Amino acid sequence: MSLIEVREISKTYHLGDIDLDVLKSVTTTIDQGEFVAVMGPSGSGKSTFMNMLGCLDQPSSGTYLLEGVDVGSLSRDDLAEIRNKKIGFVFQGFNLLSRTSAIENVELPLLYDGIHARERHERARMALKNVGLEGREDHRPNQLSGGQQQRVAIARALVNEVPIILADEPTGNLDTKTSLEIMELFVKLNLDSHITVILVTHEPDIAAYSKRIIKFIDGRIVSDESGEDKNIDRFVIN
Repeated sequence: MSLIEVREISKTYHLGDIDLDVLKSVTTTIDQGEFVAVMGPSGSGKSTFMNMLGCLDQPSSGTYLLEGVDVGSLSRDDLAEIRNKKIGFVFQGFNLLSRTSAIENVELPLLYDGIHARERHERARMALKNVGLEGREDHRPNQLSGGQQQRVAIARALVNEVPIILADEPTGNLDTKTSLEIMELFVKLNLDSHITVILVTHEPDIAAYSKRIIKFIDGRIVSDESGEDKNIDRFVIN
């Protein structure tokens, strides 16, 4: 059974008298442990597709199965639980609370889940250590570089030990060197922890870190290319 399976999903937005077809009968599967890049020009449907996978939006038609469960049949509370327990989100803009320390930012998903303070603190500290930020736990976002802020965001995405990370242009606000460091971190998480990584990017150099590239144009998948473990020999992860 695939981790993710979408069957003929379409999405239409109704804008006054205009119907905008953003996704058109998209069908694909993603297995546990894959590293997938989703590419396409602006307006191609890639971000809408990502929102569907993250249970942030619902298709107009078609079926989305996550671990064999039909997401379309779930309640709002069920969807919220999936977003908290199954999926970690990483965004281009980091989305950190500016007046809150790194460790407190990472603790947020655990706070929503009702985890005891001591356990929250320990798990958040370990998540920060795993992304190379040991010793920066008490720093606020404005005391951290862009790359460090994105590492905090990744730690927050990981703190609930989720099987899936959805990353939307995660290097878009970073310089080239820092972008490569963040991508190496994603590779390490994918290889060492078998976390499924799905990222949206318009940069071929970033997509090259993935094992599979799905390209969208005009709401449809136009290519789906994979190379088994093609990134393992290319990058040295310390």
